Amino acid sequence: MSNPNLSVNIAGVDFKNPIITASGCYGFGREYNLLYDINILGGISTKGLTYEMRQGNDGVRVAETNMGMLNCVGLQNPGADGFIRDEMPFLESLNTVVIANCAGKTEEEYVKLLEKIETTKVHMIELNISCPNVKTGMAFGVLPSEVERMTKLAKKATTKPLMIKLTPNVANIIDNAKAAEQGGADAISLINTLLGLSINLKTRRPILGNNFGGLSGPAVKPIALRMVAQVFKNVKIPIIGMGGIQSYQDVLEFMIAGARAVQIGTANFYDPFICKTIVNELTTYLKNSNIKDINEIVGTLQYN
Repeated sequence: MSNPNLSVNIAGVDFKNPIITASGCYGFGREYNLLYDINILGGISTKGLTYEMRQGNDGVRVAETNMGMLNCVGLQNPGADGFIRDEMPFLESLNTVVIANCAGKTEEEYVKLLEKIETTKVHMIELNISCPNVKTGMAFGVLPSEVERMTKLAKKATTKPLMIKLTPNVANIIDNAKAAEQGGADAISLINTLLGLSINLKTRRPILGNNFGGLSGPAVKPIALRMVAQVFKNVKIPIIGMGGIQSYQDVLEFMIAGARAVQIGTANFYDPFICKTIVNELTTYLKNSNIKDINEIVGTLQYN
């Protein structure tokens, strides 16, 4: 059997395979490229960007938990100008899809950032609406009405394919996914981290400097799978799934549940070669299973 097709298309963008690195867990790819040729990847979702440079949160930013980790890094990043000046030349040299993960504290910040990114050769935008709105204190992506409004706002600010990254910390993920679709989103990525807490028994204080943090890693996989499956049944736009993926079997589960591609995050911290390994193992699996095209398995989940 000839090599199976691993390529996928999302909102008109061609990915050589469905393996994308998740925002915040891969930087801009430079360090990993010292270990292996990251052109093997389907895509890279950049470190979360804001219009202005951010130093991030003070104090402890990461705490290990059972089957996962908490983080409250606080979107430390070089800002739009720093990203364009210092990171884009490297990213443009790669033969892989570049997705700019964009965040902000106000609607105005989102718009200004997207207008800046519009001038670059970034292939897609991933809008992180899990950030707290400084005017309300509530994350932009909690209420369906806000999801739809922010999506419409972003669509006006960019011509690039727009993916909305959904937070799982909501009443009903289906309503929020539908709101993104109604707002004009070209794709959806889910799930972002779950809000969690870890306590130091000696001090009886939170371990993280920001008290609470985002939980990621294998512990969240069943929740992420459930949400991807639910969203797939209720929207027509492509889904990129993420949450606790650490093997090619995990990738296949997400794709069977309805994801067209996946993002791998936390696993990169304990195994920097994990994405390369998974790409190679997916190829072997498809060959051994006589599957000619990985797209054949997308959304094939059969319910009891």
